[in-house]
Amino acid sequence: MKATSAMALLVLAVTAQPAHAQDAAAGEQVFKKCLPCHSIGPGAKNKVGPELNGLDGRHSGAAPAYSYSAANKNSGVVWNEQTFKEYIKDPRGKIPGTKMFFPGIKNEKDIDNLWAYLKQFGPDGSKK
Repeated sequence: MKATSAMALLVLAVTAQPAHAQDAAAGEQVFKKCLPCHSIGPGAKNKVGPELNGLDGRHSGAAPAYSYSAANKNSGVVWNEQTFKEYIKDPRGKIPGTKMFFPGIKNEKDIDNLWAYLKQFGPDGSKK
């Protein structure tokens, strides 16, 4: 009986996959939706929206030389996987008063992949 339970656990552990594995290459394709307003990577500059280098762990409203709304500056949001995923689904719902006019990305896999792409860039734009 113990051997059967152990085997069942082993099979479960080997076959279990995360619901949404993150794929940075696919996230780069999703980022094309963001390119009109945002840039990332070496030499990224603020556009209509702030550059996104070093987003993971950055405080909302903190990109240098970008003119943020008071809502973003005062939101208290620190960007991480959870806060980003909540925000990108409905930016104005997460931070009422934000200047970001974007309907959001609703597809969970696209959001996971987009986060995988964004989080790989450090504050200087180089990949970690």
